[in-house]
Amino acid sequence: MTAQTTVPTKKEFCIDFPLYEQFTFAEGQDHDGWNVFYSQEPIDTYCPECNTHSIFHQHIISDVPRYLDGWVGSKRHHVTLKCSRDSDHRLYFLFDVEGRTVQKIGQYPSLADLNTYDVRQYSAVLPKEDFKEFTKAIGLAAHGVGVGSFVYLRRIFENLVDAAYQTAKNDSGWDDDAYQKSRMADRIQLLMGHLPEFLVENRSMYKILSQGIHELTENECLAAFPVLKMGIELVLDEKLAVAAKQQKLEQAKKAIHGLVSKAGAENRPGISG
Repeated sequence: MTAQTTVPTKKEFCIDFPLYEQFTFAEGQDHDGWNVFYSQEPIDTYCPECNTHSIFHQHIISDVPRYLDGWVGSKRHHVTLKCSRDSDHRLYFLFDVEGRTVQKIGQYPSLADLNTYDVRQYSAVLPKEDFKEFTKAIGLAAHGVGVGSFVYLRRIFENLVDAAYQTAKNDSGWDDDAYQKSRMADRIQLLMGHLPEFLVENRSMYKILSQGIHELTENECLAAFPVLKMGIELVLDEKLAVAAKQQKLEQAKKAIHGLVSKAGAENRPGISG
């Protein structure tokens, strides 16, 4: 059963909760439980058929209970969400209820499909294998595998550091012996100037990832996963920004060179304006 203390929203239950993770609503939380199965609150998430984000609302085909505890008991609930862009695009979820304990036991599309869309942009700054492992980490976490997801995140972290090292070791005055003898946190410090600022300032992320693999429980890893994933995304955001700036510089240079060439041609003798 999840150790989560705050009451999950409808979106969290449908989009974020892994299959078979349980949550028990207290007696004073009848309305929160009712919302999971019957509310029309808008949910902003990825639509696989539109291939972009969209707003979804629930499509209810059965009678809605008059009482807020009408969902309580031993039963199963189907939740169908319809895309506001195209009502034929739908997301399906199946929940099992025993008393006040709820768990999601089925869904389509998969959690991995719904949760990996937003990271596709990082394929531009991650090697193909690293990007594949990043999506694997997200998929594992989405299915309740915390320790396994940390293995992939730590490998991506190490590869980001190693890529910076491959550049830095060619610098004049680089002390490779000192680097090889250093712990990861010290290595990152030595690579300052070759790594995104966020990673240097938050190099303790690696310690947390290592603890997750060797010491933390599945639930502790799952609780920490969103924060560590966000940290890696911020590192990749910086790399995207640098790449975008470089691309814009190249475009500007090419455009200016074209203008200079054109101006030179127009000023040559024998060429009319």
